[in-house]
Amino acid sequence: MTATNTNTYREDAAGSRFEHSVPVMIAFAPNWKARLILARMVGAFLIVSAFSMWLMPGSVIGADVWPIKMVASMLFLIVGVSLLTIEVLDPRPDAYFDPIRREVRVLQKNEEGRPQTVLRRSYDSLGGARFEENEVHLFDVDGSLLMKLPLESADVSRALKGQLSKSVTIFG
Repeated sequence: MTATNTNTYREDAAGSRFEHSVPVMIAFAPNWKARLILARMVGAFLIVSAFSMWLMPGSVIGADVWPIKMVASMLFLIVGVSLLTIEVLDPRPDAYFDPIRREVRVLQKNEEGRPQTVLRRSYDSLGGARFEENEVHLFDVDGSLLMKLPLESADVSRALKGQLSKSVTIFG
């Protein structure tokens, strides 16, 4: 999961004025870039290995080893190509905290990749929020846990706390 601080102002969030407040976007996504880079590096290595096993000195061994070597090189080639062509369509939603409308929206991508609103709650309808070291817990009016969101940094936490403190009870 990643959180993006869209607050470009260097003021302290608690002392900032409402008209300078900008939305905070929190995405429920793992680090797919690192995973894709690693998968592509392993895929490229397997493809190179599939061809280089035939070019290495001593690669022309007896006829009894040739079928095993052929199966291994084809397996390396197929797995390597599949690792190179991995595309990630992450269906996880994003939480968008809007200070103008004073609401939190949960957006999820549809089949075309466009975000759709699946949950919209005004700040006044939230029961409370608890900020921990690197996550925030949003509670419903009845006290049940509504959302548990990761926070990327202390700046994101401060910006979100500044937005929610005007309308939502912040638990200690």
